[in-house]
Amino acid sequence: MASTDITSGRKRADGTAEPADAKPVDATPDDLAGLEAGLDALDAVQIRRTPVREVLRSKVLPPVVAVALVLIVWELLVRAEVTEVYKLPPPSAVWDSAKEMWLKGTLLEVVWTSVSRGLLGFLLAVAIGTPLGLLVARVRLIRAAIGPILSGLQSLPSVAWVAPAVIWLGLNDSMMYAVILLGAVPSIANGLVSGVDQVPPLFLRAGRTLGATGIRGTWHIVLPAALPGYLAGLKQGWAFSWRSLMAAEIIASSPELGLGLGQLLENGRSNFDMPGVFLSILLILFVGIAIDLLIFSPLERWVLRSRGLLVKN
Repeated sequence: MASTDITSGRKRADGTAEPADAKPVDATPDDLAGLEAGLDALDAVQIRRTPVREVLRSKVLPPVVAVALVLIVWELLVRAEVTEVYKLPPPSAVWDSAKEMWLKGTLLEVVWTSVSRGLLGFLLAVAIGTPLGLLVARVRLIRAAIGPILSGLQSLPSVAWVAPAVIWLGLNDSMMYAVILLGAVPSIANGLVSGVDQVPPLFLRAGRTLGATGIRGTWHIVLPAALPGYLAGLKQGWAFSWRSLMAAEIIASSPELGLGLGQLLENGRSNFDMPGVFLSILLILFVGIAIDLLIFSPLERWVLRSRGLLVKN
């Protein structure tokens, strides 16, 4: 009976015959289809809108529980009389202080005074720090001259600039913005320099090949590729802006400057008003968290999603 094995007569490239039990290397259509489907599954990014219930459970519930635990521990410490009440007021006293300011109509005014200064100073710092960072990152001579200075300024406490700023500019908003700029610009510039340093050289060569040189290459190649590092610098720059502003408001308090959160904190200290002091601290903390959640966290998610890094398995 004739054999039906089609591999028995197959020969190798050197002329020797293949073993009779050798399996064919040609893939079947089913194998190719399965391989293609697997590659498509790996390449496909599943983008779906997160249900509201999942957002509440994963994003809202944990911080709410954490705040509730802090308030419970705070109240227990007050009831245990670990220290005098004038040093550690109960949460209810802080709430009464906030309610009193709200009824007077001064609570939102105080918050907005500081927030408007902080945001405007931060935008000015971005406008100055971004081109400065690009120059330091792309021009070797400027990097050798200014790079170490920027790193030193970033490590210098912002409160150190308050005294010379008051002497130079006086007790006015210009002094506040000067302190913010001196604290935030180095962080933004260094963040952008770090992001540019991490751009793969292949991107730059490909951009030059396509004609993206000079300003066009910076706008279309360098900045998009350096965006994660730049965004980290912006986030740190805002933190420095906010802290610099609070230091300036606490030290250089004056009726001509209006009442901000820093002045509110200093007034509470001067009047031995611990509920007012705790209220000021909580408001400063709340503004910092709100800016991060409303501005920088969505930006970070957008950057990660645009690069295919925010994928749920």
